Amino acid sequence: MSPADLVVTPTGVRFAGRLLPASLGLAGISSTKREGDGATPAGIHRIIGLLYRPDRIARHLLPPWARPIHPQDRWCDLSGHPDYNHLTRKPFGKSAERLRRADPLYDLVLPLDWNWPEAVPGRGSAIFIHQWRRPGHPTAGCLAFSRADLFFIATRAAPGTRVVVPAQRAP
Repeated sequence: MSPADLVVTPTGVRFAGRLLPASLGLAGISSTKREGDGATPAGIHRIIGLLYRPDRIARHLLPPWARPIHPQDRWCDLSGHPDYNHLTRKPFGKSAERLRRADPLYDLVLPLDWNWPEAVPGRGSAIFIHQWRRPGHPTAGCLAFSRADLFFIATRAAPGTRVVVPAQRAP
């Protein structure tokens, strides 16, 4: 493993010489991830983007590859749809997650390449690194951090940075 990797450990996530507290999916880590199961997928994933709310975060604070989240941006979770597990601006009702939320959880988002770009229907979508609700509060399958630690990651990671999630968290 490289020091440039984000590595999930039993006590948090190691990245750039730091151990960062993190929240994982409500259902823990799974080697058989499915859409809506609440699990964080095991494996070696890569960061594929950096999205931010331009009305809440100043552009100059982020690396040049960051992309603003527009009001109509969605992440499609409609299994079997051609846009499944991709960023889209199409309205899908309840089958697409709005990226522009009222809360701050998606003010800064690093999508991972889980089940992307060739999405397998039902295998799961929208695995992001984002801000947590509060320390220890589980996610729907993502990795979540404090706002300060999320900025630390976003300003030091790059497209292709590896995110290593072991199949089992050792005690």
